Amino acid sequence: MSTLARVTRPVLQRGTSAMACQALRAGGRPRSPAGPLPYCLTLMQLRGQHTLGSAALPLARHSVRKVRALDEERIMEVEWEDGGHSLYPFTWLRDNCQCPLCTLESAQARKLLMSGLDINTGVDIVEVTNDNKVSIVWPDQHTSVFDAEWLKKRCFSDAARQAMREELFINKRYYWDSKLHIPTADYQEVLHDDKAALAWLLALRRVGIVYLKGAPAERGQVARLAQRIGYLRLTFYGHTWQVQDKPMANNVAYTSGGLSLHSDYPALHFAPGVQFLHCITQAEGGGRASSLQVDFTDTGMDYCDFLLQSKKSIIEVSSTGRVERINCNNATRDSVLDVPLQQVQPFYRSLRAYVDTMNRPENVVTYRMMPGDIVTFDNWRLLHGRRPYVSKPDRLRHLEGAYLDWDEVMSRLRILRNSVHGNI
Repeated sequence: MSTLARVTRPVLQRGTSAMACQALRAGGRPRSPAGPLPYCLTLMQLRGQHTLGSAALPLARHSVRKVRALDEERIMEVEWEDGGHSLYPFTWLRDNCQCPLCTLESAQARKLLMSGLDINTGVDIVEVTNDNKVSIVWPDQHTSVFDAEWLKKRCFSDAARQAMREELFINKRYYWDSKLHIPTADYQEVLHDDKAALAWLLALRRVGIVYLKGAPAERGQVARLAQRIGYLRLTFYGHTWQVQDKPMANNVAYTSGGLSLHSDYPALHFAPGVQFLHCITQAEGGGRASSLQVDFTDTGMDYCDFLLQSKKSIIEVSSTGRVERINCNNATRDSVLDVPLQQVQPFYRSLRAYVDTMNRPENVVTYRMMPGDIVTFDNWRLLHGRRPYVSKPDRLRHLEGAYLDWDEVMSRLRILRNSVHGNI
């Protein structure tokens, strides 16, 4: 059995002392948690578990009623047929001209050099074309033509900018507690069906954990799953790693003892964002599983020899107050504690309060992996652990694990979304 603890803002607000939060957080202001699941995700029942399926995003077509140049402000105003208005600075429009001279269409990359951009440019002519595009003739007689939908999505209003952030990065989260039924998907369907793969990645992003059922109970399946996305993250433990009892173990995970709730690899400056764990052989029994910078270390010999060192806040919070990442690993927390003497005891009180909060029954989901199960989860958001298990020579518990980065996962998610729903 393994355990997972939610490490999101609602937990901190409800259970952790103000001093603990202040000592562990890396700055930022409080923020309300995300609300219910957004319209692009729906909950349905599958094999008694919650699974998340994707639904097509509504596509609204926008028509331009008229445009005009506000020369004094150096802004173009677009009036839409629905009565709305959008404003676009001349400089931004010239910088983002979509013509072949200024943009490499095959890569959607800018060819126009910053040294060739007049950041104080005016315009000669702005007009709406017969095919509902916006045409601009610049003082040097260069012409730019912009699609209405392209412009509408890039409106500088607060609502449009928020919508674009959500579309590009899928930032909203579904917060849960011990009552969570872990979203479940079929391993083979995820490998071969784009809709199933999209639903898997959306659930992984929104909820933070998805179970895949039906994988062969043999090595190599996490690598196959990673190929569905892109490529594996190579670390000092290799492209994949085998969680088994090992003599002279170079990691506490490679013993039969319990593991406290933790995130993986905080000793790396850029810890892996996503983790896969595949149950190949089950144990005989057991296995239930700040502004202040903390030092983490990891040393040993595996794929190659390594000696890692990093400084991180236990809870990383953005300037807007959003919890972005958890760095918590008791095994690799260094004996070096680079704080003034008078802060040592407050640090321990804060860290203990945080760990106690994570271990509260209402914050922990416990599950038992069966051979062929793969659990995929957000290593930046969830803590995971296990209870001690019984190890026998003729039945060694065996999990195969692998890491990916969120850049690769989000890239595949966007590609799958465009494939399933069209380029939005």
